[in-house]
Amino acid sequence: MAENLTVSLVAADRTVWSGEATMVIARTVEGDVGVLRGHAPMLSLLTDAVVEIAEVDGDLVVAAVDGGFLSVAADRVSILSERAVLASEVDVDLVQAEAEEARALLGTDDDAELRIRRAEARLRAVERAR
Repeated sequence: MAENLTVSLVAADRTVWSGEATMVIARTVEGDVGVLRGHAPMLSLLTDAVVEIAEVDGDLVVAAVDGGFLSVAADRVSILSERAVLASEVDVDLVQAEAEEARALLGTDDDAELRIRRAEARLRAVERAR
C-alpha cells in the first residue's frame, strides 16, 4: 500500500492540481467525505462546494468545484468537475458582484440559485484558504 494518496483535481479544460496528499475532504450529495490512505473504493457525486487537499508537506490546497464526481480506488483520488478553481485564483470582487447580480434575479431567472450557490462556494474556498 502506498504511503500517501495520489490525487488529481481535474476540470473540463485543465488539470487544476495533482500530486501526493495525506487527506482529501469533499462534499458529496450524501454529505462530507474525508479520504485517507486505505479508504474503501467509492464513486460519489459532488455538490457545488469546497474541496480540501492536505499536501504531504502540510500545506492545504483549497478549491471550489461546480459539482462533479469523486472517485477513490487503491489510494488514488480523482476529483472531476466541469469547473474547478483554486482559492488563490478566485477574484473575490468579481465573484461577489456575480452573486449580487444573481440575487437580484431570484424569482425571474431559473439559474439564479445555482449561480449564487457556485459563487458562495468560491467565496468559502477563499475564506478557508486564509
